[in-house]
Amino acid sequence: MSGRAGGAGMFPARRRWLLAGLATGAAVVGGGAHGWRGVFNACLEALPPAIADHDLVRAAWAGVAPERFIDSHVHLIGTGDAGSGIEVNPRMTSPWHPLQYAQRVFYMNAACVDAASGRVDESYVERLRGLVDGLRPGARVLLFAFDRFHDADGRADPRRSTFYTPNAYARAVAARYPRHFAWAASIHPYREDGVEALDAAVDAGALAVKWLPPAMGIDPGSPRCDRFYEALARHGVPLITHAGEEKAVHGGDTQAFGNPLLLRRALDHGVRVVVAHCASLGAAADLDRGANAPPRACFELFSRLMDDARYENVLFADISAVAQRNRDEAILRVLLERGDWHRRLLNGSDYPLPGVLPLTSPADLAARDLLPASAVPLLEEIRQHNPLLFDFVLKRHLSWQGRRFAAGIFETRAFFERKTA
Repeated sequence: MSGRAGGAGMFPARRRWLLAGLATGAAVVGGGAHGWRGVFNACLEALPPAIADHDLVRAAWAGVAPERFIDSHVHLIGTGDAGSGIEVNPRMTSPWHPLQYAQRVFYMNAACVDAASGRVDESYVERLRGLVDGLRPGARVLLFAFDRFHDADGRADPRRSTFYTPNAYARAVAARYPRHFAWAASIHPYREDGVEALDAAVDAGALAVKWLPPAMGIDPGSPRCDRFYEALARHGVPLITHAGEEKAVHGGDTQAFGNPLLLRRALDHGVRVVVAHCASLGAAADLDRGANAPPRACFELFSRLMDDARYENVLFADISAVAQRNRDEAILRVLLERGDWHRRLLNGSDYPLPGVLPLTSPADLAARDLLPASAVPLLEEIRQHNPLLFDFVLKRHLSWQGRRFAAGIFETRAFFERKTA
């Protein structure tokens, strides 16, 4: 399998557009411009045995049973070049839209795809399989389908959709490689056939449903969602939904739909809700204090829900992206400190983002006393070979004043096998 992408062959002739886009993209995904060192992943092959069996790697797996490990936040992307049905908005491939173009370049490099015609979809899956093989036998990842943007009447609008990954493709990849992958459906709740599509997905083995409300045009607090929530609760299937500001995926661009408080409607229906990234970016209206109340940090609103006893058995969150440099380090400290939340936290990598080098800086985390300085060189080496393992080992060694993420956070299989709220 080809292990390299993101080289000169991916760059268009209009170099000034690419450079402008990459500079902007690095600033957005990395939280600022930090020079060009370490911008692109080298996409090296399997880890050398000395690194794969390093003391820090073995220590990361201590207490975590690989057969109970499912990375609960992995994107299945491509270009649709292999009959997958994947669609990509033309803005992502045009230098006239430098930010979105740059994001695509970073994502494809992070996933180490073969950019040759007809190879992108296939090489994305091949590379991801290799990364899972580089974990421990029994470990798997949860692949996300991704529905299109839909308007208020439930009509799909490809022009406002950044990308589309069909449920059928996610299901087929997971069925082809069951030792590596499970899958999550993505179904817009406004669709006329939404409940029927959910029934079919559950029958086909979907372990969850994935939403990204700001990009997909979903208001989680709308009565339009009630029928879908009732079906989710009936099936006992969790809803993994983004909350907080969304930077990576454009589309509906309705940031207000990322307000964590809107998720009360699903919770009150008995749906098990997993808040992606612990709502760790942005601010939103404090709906509990009226329409004109000052906005509050989304993480503060999320924390309010987590501390509400009514939702103790239905509200969960994943820790994907929480160590990225565009997040407030104070949030990471809170998550490490709140041991009472740990049984409700799930590990997720947000792959391919761990392979976007500007996004996560082990050196910065070490400088803030969140990571042992001695772990930094090894983590940087691991990332060039296996971003999934990098994300896992980094999170297992994060600490604040002696507090670390509990091992149970990384044993998520039981959560997805559970069928009642």
